[in-house]
Amino acid sequence: MATGHEAAAPSASEYIVHHLTHLTSTGHKQEKIIDFSLANIDTFIFSLAMGLAAVLIMALVARRVTSGVPGRLQAAIEIVIDMVESQSKAIVHGDRSFIAPLALTVFMWVFFMNAMDLLPLDLLPSLWQTASGNEHAYLRVVPTADLNGTLGMSMGVLLLMFWYNIKIKGIGGFVHELFAAPFGDKVFLYPFNLLLNIIEFAAKSISLGMRLFGNMYAGELIFMLIALLGATATWWGFGLHLIVGSVWAIFHILIITLQAFIFMMLTLVYIGQAHEGH
Repeated sequence: MATGHEAAAPSASEYIVHHLTHLTSTGHKQEKIIDFSLANIDTFIFSLAMGLAAVLIMALVARRVTSGVPGRLQAAIEIVIDMVESQSKAIVHGDRSFIAPLALTVFMWVFFMNAMDLLPLDLLPSLWQTASGNEHAYLRVVPTADLNGTLGMSMGVLLLMFWYNIKIKGIGGFVHELFAAPFGDKVFLYPFNLLLNIIEFAAKSISLGMRLFGNMYAGELIFMLIALLGATATWWGFGLHLIVGSVWAIFHILIITLQAFIFMMLTLVYIGQAHEGH
């Protein structure tokens, strides 16, 4: 018999808002969409954890590699390595001793972070609430669904673009290209060339981060809507939750792989462009 003091179940909007709120260093809801101060602790922790997981798996496969019939994991890693090497060779015309391993690291890291979206939506947040003793504790487990995380990675790619432009062309050549391309090496065109190059670098880095964030954020929202079907306390709702959730999870495997591939390819393209002159 109800006593009137039971905690009310959250509404659909409250459920979604709770799952879209980060665990922050301040203990409060984040006020900014973009904040590079590492305020979103969950993004930092899961990004680091997925990076370490990718490194450990690659190291394990490298240690156990065999020239005979490979196991499934070794075969999968070899396919990824061959794909990355062929793409880097086709795009980057120059020394790839650092670029190819970088591209492999980017693909594996982004894939592992994206794959966190395949875990049951309430699994880790519920465990965190139990461990912390706070039933209202926040936790988001998909780092690439946080704009701060994806823009942080894209800023890293931007720095690499600058580095390779300076390394290949020299600082004088790079500065000259900023002012002389693409309209021509004329003094009256220098301001227009510089402005266009600044816009180009900014657009590349921002769109790189926004693209990954947008796709993963949308996928996360769809999982939340599917989870709400199971909360209807009806057989049809629970059935739809299982069927639709399974279908979307299978389809989402393609999405998380494709987004990792696109991020890796654009990283290669942008670094490859630094090897070319206007």
